[in-house]
Amino acid sequence: MTLLRSIVVAALASSFAVSALAERQETIYLNPFAGFQYFDDKRDLDESGTYGVGIEYRFLPNWAVETVYSRADANRKYDSGAADFDEVRVDGTYYFAGPDHTWNPYVSVGAGRARFDGTAPGINSDETRVNFGAGVRYNISDRVSLRGDLREFHGIDDSTFDTMASLGISVAFTRTVGQAAPVAPAPQPPADADNDGVPDARDQCPNTPRGARVDAKGCELDSDKDGVVDSKDKCPNTAAGMKVDKDGCEGKVKTVDTFEIDVQFPLNSAEIGAAYDSQIRRVADALRANGVTYVEIAGHTDSTGTAAYNQELSERRAAAVANRLTGTLGVNPDRVASKGYGEAEPVASNSTDAGRAANRRVEARIQVRR
Repeated sequence: MTLLRSIVVAALASSFAVSALAERQETIYLNPFAGFQYFDDKRDLDESGTYGVGIEYRFLPNWAVETVYSRADANRKYDSGAADFDEVRVDGTYYFAGPDHTWNPYVSVGAGRARFDGTAPGINSDETRVNFGAGVRYNISDRVSLRGDLREFHGIDDSTFDTMASLGISVAFTRTVGQAAPVAPAPQPPADADNDGVPDARDQCPNTPRGARVDAKGCELDSDKDGVVDSKDKCPNTAAGMKVDKDGCEGKVKTVDTFEIDVQFPLNSAEIGAAYDSQIRRVADALRANGVTYVEIAGHTDSTGTAAYNQELSERRAAAVANRLTGTLGVNPDRVASKGYGEAEPVASNSTDAGRAANRRVEARIQVRR
């Protein structure tokens, strides 16, 4: 057993020395086997069943080293008696295929020390044997495989030749040594030539200026809807529908006439009945009378309710009148704008019913641009 420990330690030391050389996958096989050994006639031993186990270290896809212990109980061939056979050996193996292949044929060469311990004189001996073998490993799965082996042994001391055929089953334990996890390349962002945050494949405005705010289509925003994008708009808060110059600014405007439109809206509503078309037609007639004028429909409320609600209600009511002008009455939309003033421009006190009624109004402001 001292010899066995020495050989195992040496084999493992050499295996670990090799394992430090490179990144690789390594496998350790536990190889129990059974076979028949045909002894040289000089030994006066009959062929006998031989059993053993090997610990194989496959440190590269095609290379392995194995420490093997085997034993047999052999009867004498020509005389009475028997002998116990024990051997410890170390083999080096070359596989012709990688471990990922189903069939792994191989050749092997090794050396070891055998002991014949007999019950009759002349049988007891220790002998150094070298061997050469060939075989095949058949992988049933990643963990389990079968191995068939045919090996010739040469006893150096007495110049003997022994032959053994064996079949075994192996259990594999595999790990990756020294191999860093693969680093996936960083995903490349989609191309965005104008750096507006919208990929070129979806960018309908591919040449927006750097830093400009864009919508989901990659086009610059026009927050006040005056037709001039925000990056060029020097007057960013013009009223909806106002005519503007190339800088997004309204020209100087003069109001030449203002009159109220007597439209009654239902409570909290911006719906206009057809009965008020005659009132709204006054505005259309005024525009037709002077081709250089346009109109701002201004909506106003009293102070009842919140300021925010009143602002929104005034905008809806002004827009409703403007839409009746450009729709039913056929006025050019370019000459009509609407704007809500909420409760900001009262013409009477909101402390009385009469004052609040006066403040709930819609005005038509006939204007010209200078």
